[in-house]
Amino acid sequence: MRWTFKPKPQADKVEALQKALQIDTVLAALLVQRGIENYEEAKKFFRPSLDDLHDPFLMKDMDSAVNRIEQAIANNEQILVYGDYDVDGTTSVALMSSYLKTKHPLVYTYIPDRYDEGYGVSYKGIDFASDNDFSLIIALDCGVKAIEKVAYAKTLGVDFVICDHHRPGDEIPDAIAVLDPKREDCDYPYKELCGCGVGFKLIQALASREGKTAHDLTAYLDLVATAVGADIVPIDGENRVLAYFGLRVINANPRPGIEAILNQVDKSELTITDVVFIVAPRINAAGRMKHGSYAVTLLTEQDSEMAEKYAAEINDYNLDRRDADKRITEEALQQIKDDKEEHRSTTVVYREDWHKGVIGIVASRLTETYYRPTLVFTKSENKLAASARSVKGFDVYNALEACKAYIEQFGGHKYAAGLTLKEENFEAFKQAFEEEVAKTIDPRLLVPEINIDAQIDLNNITPKFYRILKQFAPYGPSNMTPVFMSNDLKDTGYGKCVGADKTHLRITVKQSKSSQNFVCIGFNMGDKLDLILHEKPFKAVYSIDENEWQGNVSLQLKLRDIQD
Repeated sequence: MRWTFKPKPQADKVEALQKALQIDTVLAALLVQRGIENYEEAKKFFRPSLDDLHDPFLMKDMDSAVNRIEQAIANNEQILVYGDYDVDGTTSVALMSSYLKTKHPLVYTYIPDRYDEGYGVSYKGIDFASDNDFSLIIALDCGVKAIEKVAYAKTLGVDFVICDHHRPGDEIPDAIAVLDPKREDCDYPYKELCGCGVGFKLIQALASREGKTAHDLTAYLDLVATAVGADIVPIDGENRVLAYFGLRVINANPRPGIEAILNQVDKSELTITDVVFIVAPRINAAGRMKHGSYAVTLLTEQDSEMAEKYAAEINDYNLDRRDADKRITEEALQQIKDDKEEHRSTTVVYREDWHKGVIGIVASRLTETYYRPTLVFTKSENKLAASARSVKGFDVYNALEACKAYIEQFGGHKYAAGLTLKEENFEAFKQAFEEEVAKTIDPRLLVPEINIDAQIDLNNITPKFYRILKQFAPYGPSNMTPVFMSNDLKDTGYGKCVGADKTHLRITVKQSKSSQNFVCIGFNMGDKLDLILHEKPFKAVYSIDENEWQGNVSLQLKLRDIQD
């Protein structure tokens, strides 16, 4: 692991903020690192407010979108709410359809089949709309690149309103409205909304025509927070506000579908991390293993008993997903070894019978193992389909763009993308992708990095310090969990490997300059036991959290790495 300290913030800014807030200097430095330099900015950070959300009409085409939807309602038109099959897509469809149904009875939903139609707007979906007299499709979390498909819909008399957050191509679809803050001609102040976030801005705009504000829409924020966490968008600006209030809804009064998921796990207060690892995988499992419409059905169900039934079904899909994910990961790792490809700059693996629904998860697992840009391919009808994942700091979308001569279709983000290509182009693409990455990647990016916020002594860690630190949440990109480093640590003599297979490390540390001892837990760090035995001094990188045991709550250090 590479240990990298974040740049030290300017001392005068830290001192000014420390005095203004009357907090520990370390905490003031953490805030300045996050771009918070005065009392007002700190107040917005620690006390998010729905009043800080931007006017939705600042988004390009918002007027046109609202006018067309209002026209559809006034004319009693059928509206089809269309979205992708992942968490962001299904939560977006649940959000938009459940809101519109409070205004209009003729609102229906459509999720494309992952295997039959693939990602995004499909011709099959448009034909379905046309055949069933839908005159308006609201597409969420997709559509910004669907130039030909939107044009085709127009010939059938079907209008499109698009809510997307992906990077547009050179051309924007000829839709009634294309809401996407990443449009170059869009002056919306916040660019990092997820698809469900853009959908929320649209319902915020619709509600404002009735004199309502975001405060009247809080019941929908459990969906938005789930999408913010699952889509790994920055948790700053508007996303922080939406995630903060969405978590409140999840913990206090979630919709029956989310409550039914939470009833399957023993967790009292959910963090955004819990949403990512507990709620999101279950919602995702529907689209991966069966069909995304099952997730929408669960998320829009208002009867608790029915929601419990749907959640049980989706939990079964999630168990199937786990089994498939484990098996395919093992097969992919074996393939890399057999092909002697451990020393490449990329990982590209393919097997025609791998389950298309889990190749994205497998790509993430392989990236964790070999830490390099990764593509996992499977057969999808007469083409090959792949999920791409990248390492921190490397734009895999740009690398794919450089290889587009071999690709049929691709889309996505800096760190995650999807693509299809013809089988006969696979080997040429694999070679081109390896050459492009090898040529453009900084070799240091192929070594996992731990970003350290600050070096501190154990004496810094007090209950008051942690109380304020806890308020930095919700965490995520642009506001990651603070990570600290301490030197001159020694085990008190009780360090040992724990867990069923003894893979985790549990130690109690002391520091000569500190009067406090702390219990530390290092998951999957059992192989580092030798570094701390016999009171050998070492240094550690860690985050701080709480451990609850038999009703007692105490602070503990969650180890990220240790070195002698």
